[in-house]
Amino acid sequence: MTAESTDNTMEWQDRKRRLWLMGLVFPTLVLTVTPFIWAMNQLGWYPASQVLFWIGPILLYVVMPTLDLRFGADGQNPPDEATQWLEDDKYYRYCTYAFVPLQYLSVIAAALTFTAPNLSWLGQDGPLSWPAKIGLALSIGALGGVGINTAHEMGHKKESLERWLSKISLAPTGYGHFYIEHNRGHHVRVATPEDPSSARFGEMFWEFLPRSVFGSLRSALRLEAQRIRRRGGNPWNPKTYLFNDALNAWLMTVVLWAALLAVCGPALIPFLIIQAVFGITLLEAVNYLEHYGLLRQKKANGRYERCTPEHSWNSDHIVTNVLLYHLQRHSDHHANPTRRYQTLRSMDGSPNLPCGYGTLIGLTYFPPLVAQADGPPGAGALRRRHHTGQHATAAAREGAGPLWRGRVMAA
Repeated sequence: MTAESTDNTMEWQDRKRRLWLMGLVFPTLVLTVTPFIWAMNQLGWYPASQVLFWIGPILLYVVMPTLDLRFGADGQNPPDEATQWLEDDKYYRYCTYAFVPLQYLSVIAAALTFTAPNLSWLGQDGPLSWPAKIGLALSIGALGGVGINTAHEMGHKKESLERWLSKISLAPTGYGHFYIEHNRGHHVRVATPEDPSSARFGEMFWEFLPRSVFGSLRSALRLEAQRIRRRGGNPWNPKTYLFNDALNAWLMTVVLWAALLAVCGPALIPFLIIQAVFGITLLEAVNYLEHYGLLRQKKANGRYERCTPEHSWNSDHIVTNVLLYHLQRHSDHHANPTRRYQTLRSMDGSPNLPCGYGTLIGLTYFPPLVAQADGPPGAGALRRRHHTGQHATAAAREGAGPLWRGRVMAA
């Protein structure tokens, strides 16, 4: 589709319109590689076929970074006059709707494969080996992490259908309270010491992870209790439980996991735990990158300055953009939380990462590498800012630690 400017002299096209279907790569990964595993087993390539059960981590840590480097920056922002018709075009929301049934189909297929006593239909005798089982669970965990991102996109919307689809997509990882904390907690407190999901300056990922996970849980429960009380209810009254957004989201997880365990048996427990933990860890790694060290200043009246583009780390690499629904255009998302992914823009004034989220997630896991890099991208400049009271954008302009110096783009 196209949009014409008011003077009818210029036409704009969404070059990524068909590419948004790439967002369905993760929920179809396990299903897509299955015939290749069968074919490789038929050819006697059994050891090589087992590697394909690790397709989720391979795509996340190898393929995405490689493609980001190969294809580079996106570079296309929708003009203001195109925003409304992009928002109204239901094709874009159908791309996210399709994610959910494919996600569940993959989870169910993987669970049955994980616990199958014999995989003759896959061209091999007996059950999966444990290395293959771990790879399969991690692949579904990667799907779960991306599913949280899809839930994030839909959970911000006003339509009831999208909000329920958001909770459904969160159920496999058991992270349903994210629906509450992200919308009503993180977006209010972002880039302040009160926000458990904003990484502090000098904080390593493994320090941030438990603080964010448990802090977000406590915040979600508190926020939901406050909402129920404002409506005249008592959060401890069982009559309010089904209307409690945390409890009804967790109930979906209980129902899903109970159904899977009923069909597959207790042998599925390691699968459920691995995929949930890995999916949550992926989300928190992205949280760590998005606001690391960026701090809103407190004004004389005790309130924090307004959140601006400089309070989020951004990236505009096209491959990760289409796989993760413009998650990397994070400053515009915080400025306009209900704006749909296809209309998000790369904003002037926002500090930029040297590469896509997929590349940097792997780095955050290893504190020695982060230390060598002087912290995540921009940490060197941020250290000077903390000592001098310098503005965040000016700090970002000055560069980054040794590993990143010269690669952080100036606002």
